[in-house]
Amino acid sequence: MGASLQGGSGNGGRRRRRSARPMSEINVTPMVDVMLVLLIIFMVTAPLLTVGVPIELPKSEAKQLEGDKEPLTISVDPDGKIFLQDTELKLDEIAPKLTAISKNGFDERIFVRGDRRVNYGVVMQVMGTISAAGFRRIALISDLEQKPE
Repeated sequence: MGASLQGGSGNGGRRRRRSARPMSEINVTPMVDVMLVLLIIFMVTAPLLTVGVPIELPKSEAKQLEGDKEPLTISVDPDGKIFLQDTELKLDEIAPKLTAISKNGFDERIFVRGDRRVNYGVVMQVMGTISAAGFRRIALISDLEQKPE
């Protein structure tokens, strides 16, 4: 009887020690999977973050303005339609909408993007409406002109 207890406890003790030993390898597969999913999400959403109204901006040699946050953007497409960000507006709706959504009051930075084919008078009407509403920080947006070398 004593022999059977001694043999059983000796083998069982060794097995427990081997199975109780901590695993020293880290499984990085789940982390890699998460990183790949995040990469795909950012690659898909990055192009959608630009202002959505497709217009062809005029060329200019002016330097780019530096800003600390994204301004409100008013776009005028070639047909003369006016957009606040991606929402189409009428000329008389611009001032109330800007007043309602501006976080800095009349100190909010507003960019006006006019297609190069649109009538200059329409862009000036938009700027005049914004200015008459009391906004002081209005800027026109253009593409950088490429000089031939």
